[in-house]
Amino acid sequence: MVIADKEDDPDSPRVLRHIELIDDEAAEYGIYVVKMHDKLMAKKYGFRNPPGLTYFRKGKYINYDGDIDDEEEVLDWLTSPANMEMTDHIEQVNRKMFEKIRKNSDYVAVIFYSDECKQCPRVLVEVEHIDDEADKAGIDFVKIDDKQMAKEFGVFALPAIVFFKPTSKEPVIYAGDLYEEEQILTWLITQKDPSGDVIEDLEGERLVHLIEESGSIAVYFYADGCEQCTKVLEELENIDDDCDKHGITFVKTRDFSVADGYGVHEYPALVYFEGGIPNVFEGELSEEEEVLQWLITQKTEDRIELITRQMLETMVEETQYLAVYFYKINCNICDQILEGLELIDDECDVFGIHMVKIQDPQLAKRYSIKTFPALVYFRNGNPLLFEGDLQNEQSVLEWLIDDDNRELADEIEEVNERMLDRLMAESTLLVVFFYDDDCAECEEILEDLEEIDGEADMFGIDFVKIASIDAAKKYEIVNIPSLVYYRKQVPVLYDGDMHQHDKVITWLTSQDVFEIKNEIEEVNRKMLDKLLEENEFLSVFFYEHNHPDSIASLEKLENIDSETDNLDITFVKMADSRYAKKWGVTKLPAMVYFRRRFPSIYRGDLLSEDEVLEWLRKNRFRQPELNIFMYALIALALAFVIYTAFLLQCFKPAPPPPVQHPKQS
Repeated sequence: MVIADKEDDPDSPRVLRHIELIDDEAAEYGIYVVKMHDKLMAKKYGFRNPPGLTYFRKGKYINYDGDIDDEEEVLDWLTSPANMEMTDHIEQVNRKMFEKIRKNSDYVAVIFYSDECKQCPRVLVEVEHIDDEADKAGIDFVKIDDKQMAKEFGVFALPAIVFFKPTSKEPVIYAGDLYEEEQILTWLITQKDPSGDVIEDLEGERLVHLIEESGSIAVYFYADGCEQCTKVLEELENIDDDCDKHGITFVKTRDFSVADGYGVHEYPALVYFEGGIPNVFEGELSEEEEVLQWLITQKTEDRIELITRQMLETMVEETQYLAVYFYKINCNICDQILEGLELIDDECDVFGIHMVKIQDPQLAKRYSIKTFPALVYFRNGNPLLFEGDLQNEQSVLEWLIDDDNRELADEIEEVNERMLDRLMAESTLLVVFFYDDDCAECEEILEDLEEIDGEADMFGIDFVKIASIDAAKKYEIVNIPSLVYYRKQVPVLYDGDMHQHDKVITWLTSQDVFEIKNEIEEVNRKMLDKLLEENEFLSVFFYEHNHPDSIASLEKLENIDSETDNLDITFVKMADSRYAKKWGVTKLPAMVYFRRRFPSIYRGDLLSEDEVLEWLRKNRFRQPELNIFMYALIALALAFVIYTAFLLQCFKPAPPPPVQHPKQS
C-alpha cells in the first residue's frame, strides 16, 4: 500500500500518524505500507489533492475512498478478501490472512506449495486456469507457501490442494491428478455440494494414496455379481452425505489387489482408515444407521482397531511399538477386558504405542498363545507376551511403558515428547539424540551411535532419540543434530565428532562427565568395575531402595560428598545386595572403601557423617606409613637371607679325607 502525501500539507502528518498505528498489523497480513512525496505519481494514480491511499496487488491497483483518518476502517479495507482478489490470479496469503478468509468465506480451497518444489510452478499454472470458475461456484481459491502450516492440516508432500467447508472441522485433501485442472474443478464443486453424488469408485494407486493421505476414510470393498454387495451398497448410499458432514470420506472399490493387501477376502466388507490405520467393521452392513454410528464413533473417539492377519503383518514391520490383543468371539471375559483396555488406549497413543485387536486363533498359536484373551507387545517386530492380569488395565499400561520392556536390542529407542519428559523425571543417566527426519547426516550419525547403545546400557545409561522440533525448543537445543547427556536432568552437550562412536562412549563413561557436584552418583556393576580400574581411592555406599535405614544414612553421607572429593576419594552408591556380598558385605546399608581394589568395610555408625569422614581420612593417608613398614620388613628379611648365605659360605666345614681301599694299605 502506498500513501501519497504533500510535504507542505498540514493534513499529511495527521494521516501518517493514523496509518502508522496499523503498520505492524498490516505487516502480519503480508501487506507492506510505504509513503512517497511525488505529486506527478500521485496524479498518475488519481490523487490530485493528496494525501491518499493506493493498494497494489501484483501491479494492479485500487484507491481508497473511505475515511482516511479511521485507521480501523483502512485496515478492514486492506484485509478484505474482496479487495485482495484478482481475476486470473490465485491470491497468495499468509497464515493470518488465511484465518480471516476462513471466517468470512464458507468454502475455501488452498494450494500449498513451496519455492523449493520442482513440480509446484507447473501445478500452479494449471490451477490458475480454474480460479475464476471456482470463484463463480462460490469457492475462494488461495495459495500458501508454508510447510509447517501444511503439516498441521495433514499435508506432508507438496504441492497439495486442501478444501475447507463449514460442515466439517477437518479439511479434505485432494488425492487426484494435480495436472488435470478440470478434474480438480469437478472435485471442488463436488466437495462444496455433494448432494446427489454417489459413493465414489476408486482403484489402484489413487485409492492407496487416498487411504494413506486422508485423515478419515471409509472404504467399501465389493465384488461384481454379488447380490448382497449391491443391496448393501444401496443402503450405504443413504449415509454418504452424513459421513461427509462428519468429515469422513466414503469410497468404494472392486480392486481385489488392494483388498488382499489389507486381508479382505470375503465380500462385502467395510474398513475404516484413520491416518492410514485400518479398522474392520464387525456388524451388519445392511443396517446403515449402525454403520453410520460406528463410523462416527471411530471418528470422534479413540477405539482399539480390529485388524486382519495381513494388516498385522504389515503393521509389525512398520510400527515400532505395537500392542496386539488376541481374543475370541462370544467370549464374555474377552469383551470385559477389551472395555478396560479401551480406557488406556489414549495413554498408549501418547507414549507412541499403537494398540489393535485381532480374532485369529491360528495366528495366536505362532506366538505360543493357548488361552484367550492374550496381549502381545511387538517392539520393532520382536514379540513379548504379557503374563500379568489383563483385567487390571493400569498394570498393563505400566508394563507397556516400562523402560525394560520398551528397550530394543542394538537400536536406540525412539521416543515422543511425553515419553521424553517421563524419562527425564525417572532416569538418572539419560543420553538424548535430537535429530530431524529430513536430515541426511542424522541418519549416518544414528548408524554410528547404534554401535554403542548396548554398551551404554551396560553402564546404566539410557539412550534415546527424538525427532521433534517442539521438544528441541523445550530443552533449549539450538543445533540439530545434537547429543545431550542428562545426569539427573542436568544437561551436558557433546561437542565432539558424533560419527566417532568410540569417543562418544568414552565421553559418556568418563568420570568428569559422570560426576554431579554435591551428590553421590548411582552406579551399576559395569560402571563400578570401570571406576575401580581408574581410581586408586574409591568409596562405595551399598544400600537398598525405599529402605528407611538406607535413606537416612544416604541423607547424612550426602553432606560429606564434597569433603571426600577434596581427599581425592571418588564416592558412589550402589543398590545391589548380591554384588555387595562379593566384597564381604552381609548387611545393608554398608560402606566399603577400596584402595587399589582392596576393600575395607566400615564398622561404625553410618548416621554419623563426621565419623565416616574421619575413617575415610585415616584410610586415605595410612598408605605412606604402611609402605615404610613393609619396606623395612622386606629389607630385614633380605639382610637375613644374605647374612645366612654369607655364614654358610665362610664357615663351611672341611671335607673328610678319602677312605683308603684295603688293597692300598
